[in-house]
Amino acid sequence: MSRQLPEIEHTARPWRIHEITPDFRIEDVWAFRTPGAGPDDFPVMRDALRVAGGLSRNPPLVALLFAVRWKLGALFGWDRPEEGMAGRVGSLCDRLPDDLWQPRAGEPVGDTPFTAVYELHDESADELANKTVHTVMHLGWVQAETGEYELRMAALVKPNGLFGRLYMAGIAPFRHLIVYPALTRRWERAWRERAHQDAGRVARAGECE
Repeated sequence: MSRQLPEIEHTARPWRIHEITPDFRIEDVWAFRTPGAGPDDFPVMRDALRVAGGLSRNPPLVALLFAVRWKLGALFGWDRPEEGMAGRVGSLCDRLPDDLWQPRAGEPVGDTPFTAVYELHDESADELANKTVHTVMHLGWVQAETGEYELRMAALVKPNGLFGRLYMAGIAPFRHLIVYPALTRRWERAWRERAHQDAGRVARAGECE
């Protein structure tokens, strides 16, 4: 199962994200098991997560939480374009050094409210901004102490003043008690299902020989 990690597990690694988020704080760092993964399997895991789907694939309780959040956002104007990267804050894509910029920077990330910043062979970053916070979801590929490779996720945030800090404090129990456990089940299941799909393709290829 996933486990929460100390901040140093993110800050001590030479991720490129550090170059463009010096004014962001670390909110959460988590590890997700990917049994049998190798050093070059980060793109495979990213593909598995895309296949697993975004917000529309959430379990009922998580879907309800997000529905309430979007309803409140619509009511109070938290998610208006001018409160996000179209107005209040600039996109991290504008901070990318030349060697990190990619054509898909700024594009929507599937069925999620995030947009892409960059994706490398062992890490990626997506961002979201609204009236409450500017946040980054950073994913990294790490060899754990067991020798196995696993997925790491760090949530980096830049709250919008006192309101943003209160908002982040208010949603913390929901993130840790409901959202992250559901995320764990989906992401770790996505890896297992990828392995089963690969095994099926190999078996079918063998039958055709």
